[in-house]
Amino acid sequence: MSRTLRLLITGGGTGGHTYPALTTLSAMQRRQVPHDVLWVGTSGGLEAKITAEHGIPFKAITTGKLRRRPNLRELGTNIADVFRIPVGVFQAIGHAARYLPDVVLSTGGYVAVPIGVAAKLIRRPLVMHEQTTVVGLANRILSRLATRIALSHESSLDYLPASTRSKAVVTGNPIRPELLQGNRAAAYDLFGLTFEVPLIYVTGGAQGSKQINTLIQEILPRLLPHAQIVHQCGPAWIEQMRSVELPAELADRYHPVPYVGGELPDLYAAADVVIARSGAGTVSELTAIGKPSVLIPLIPTGGDEQRKNASYLVSAGAARALLEPRPTADMLLAELMPLLADPGRLASMGEAAQKLGRLDAADALCDLLVQSVASTTRPGG
Repeated sequence: MSRTLRLLITGGGTGGHTYPALTTLSAMQRRQVPHDVLWVGTSGGLEAKITAEHGIPFKAITTGKLRRRPNLRELGTNIADVFRIPVGVFQAIGHAARYLPDVVLSTGGYVAVPIGVAAKLIRRPLVMHEQTTVVGLANRILSRLATRIALSHESSLDYLPASTRSKAVVTGNPIRPELLQGNRAAAYDLFGLTFEVPLIYVTGGAQGSKQINTLIQEILPRLLPHAQIVHQCGPAWIEQMRSVELPAELADRYHPVPYVGGELPDLYAAADVVIARSGAGTVSELTAIGKPSVLIPLIPTGGDEQRKNASYLVSAGAARALLEPRPTADMLLAELMPLLADPGRLASMGEAAQKLGRLDAADALCDLLVQSVASTTRPGG
């Protein structure tokens, strides 16, 4: 652009909404697009922490959750949220009117709705990005206000209101570029791994997953003769997983860790198969790097999105999944053993996963933001 682009970002609450926006902003910096930025989110969301770490200007607003199936246990919260939502809208209008962005990028979460309303009222283009295969309630609302709709998956078109589909384009879901730079040998050195058996990387997210940890603990004695495991189990579970009794000849094949940080790209590069949840961020990472997986969706989630994400990968031949509400350890073992015994099948799953990935997602979203500004006359600018 010939002038500085004023970008307002909204979205957050979780990493799935926060990191795509951060990655897009990083791509804008890498491409040397002149810009100023303001991020609007909630004070308690992950976005507040991430913006502080990266020195990104941040403003907090109040917001309430839109519940599709409210119940009596949430009655007090529901009533409070009825009052929070209009407060958040007024705060959002104030921040947007003072900042006067050229374009607004929304990456989801309930904080995005007030800013979407504000963008419409001050007549600024709104680019909405959806990470999951299922378009959530907040984004279905925003789709009617958006100038352009960026989707991570072609199949998400079916979840948009029919009147909004002409505004949609499939960009993919931006992932951190460093995930593509992994070094297999570095992971093997770090964890003292062997080349004798395949490597399984297990993750339930940064805090770990009770369900996944319990399943892994139960099958370890039967699985370790055929594989080695690096297991991100979460800080609260590390002592329990370290104390699992294993045969002496197998103990050095199991490597529980509380958290995986900068070593994640190397682990991804080294893993023959990944066991994980099927949130939007995980699915995007697995497809971008072309990694076969066995997915254990978190059930229930809003719109059953994790199970639908997993089914999407399974239908493409990129993954196996335990779609039952209460999967057993035997079910997990039954999915893993044929894969570990068939390197060719793992390779074909990896190729299928990579076909679903979009390595240029952040660049595509950058282009959409710039195009939205170019095609809109800035009122009062």
